[in-house]
Amino acid sequence: MQSDHHPLDRSGAFCAEQGLGIPILLSPMAGACPPSLSIAVGKTGGMGACGVLLMHPDAIAGWVDEFRAGSDGPVMLNNWIPDPPPVRDEFNEAAVRAFLEQWGPPVPADAAENRTPDFAAQCEAMLSARPEVVSSIMGVFSPDFVTRIKKAGIKWFATVTTVQEALEAEAAGADAVVAQGMEAGGHRGAFDANGAADRMIGLAALVPAVADAVSVPVVAAGGIADGRGVAAALALGASAVQIGTGFLRCPEARISQAWADAIGRARPEDTMGTRSFSGRYGRCLRSAYTVAANKPDAPAPAPYPIQRALTQPMRDTATRAGDIDRMQAWAGQSAGLARQKAAGEFISEIWEKARPLLGRY
Repeated sequence: MQSDHHPLDRSGAFCAEQGLGIPILLSPMAGACPPSLSIAVGKTGGMGACGVLLMHPDAIAGWVDEFRAGSDGPVMLNNWIPDPPPVRDEFNEAAVRAFLEQWGPPVPADAAENRTPDFAAQCEAMLSARPEVVSSIMGVFSPDFVTRIKKAGIKWFATVTTVQEALEAEAAGADAVVAQGMEAGGHRGAFDANGAADRMIGLAALVPAVADAVSVPVVAAGGIADGRGVAAALALGASAVQIGTGFLRCPEARISQAWADAIGRARPEDTMGTRSFSGRYGRCLRSAYTVAANKPDAPAPAPYPIQRALTQPMRDTATRAGDIDRMQAWAGQSAGLARQKAAGEFISEIWEKARPLLGRY
């Protein structure tokens, strides 16, 4: 257990081990992590990141090449551990398509046949790209892949949402665990998809419990978007923090203006958990669509990735129109703390405000 050390000593040791200037990691947000954002974070001493969930091998290689051209800092590549093949229900899928047509264009009958990128091929691409860190979410990597990445000198960070998951990840060989509190935006990283909405543990309870249970470093994630949050997480036993939503208003994130503006207006109660976009439970901005889709009389979402494929036409249309009420706008509970300023300036400001608080700890 490292939680007995002073927060600055603990975070300093983590930074030295990872080649960081400050203990702040960019959250690997699939679809919202262009190289430009990671380059800006890396130049300021943090760790860049990319969620490769939706990327084919050549796109993964291209992303890393672009990042390396702009930064010599460390970078993390993240991927989901695949769920078992979804059980198809044609009647439910028909009901979901009919419901979605109230919110967007007609959904093709074969929409759910769209295939996600091959996980094994993505893993090979991550290994070939030689990032400093690969991270997992929704479970743990296979023993064979863990052996291979460690042989290549790559570290493995495992995202966890409970103490039991943290213990499983440590036993599987994780070099660090990312403790994801219920406040986090985007998909919840529960190992069991069916239990993601039932074990909703806040970061203030999760971090010290995980830090006391494992011997590897703990990275805190979820609801952290300013210096106070960083200081609190480190004081609770974390060695570093991972920030996602807090960076989304930075110009380097390149998200739609409607999404960025809505994040800036959001209070904690303006976010909600839902399966209605992808079939996997995640936190997003409360909207007309998500409220309607979560009502008891709405059809149950299809499992991931079927639901994701079915909602694609609506999501694409909403993004082009800048319509936040139908847009897939992932956001954590501290969304309102995000600032519309350059990522380098934002991350520097966060650490400058956190450090004095830790100095008085």
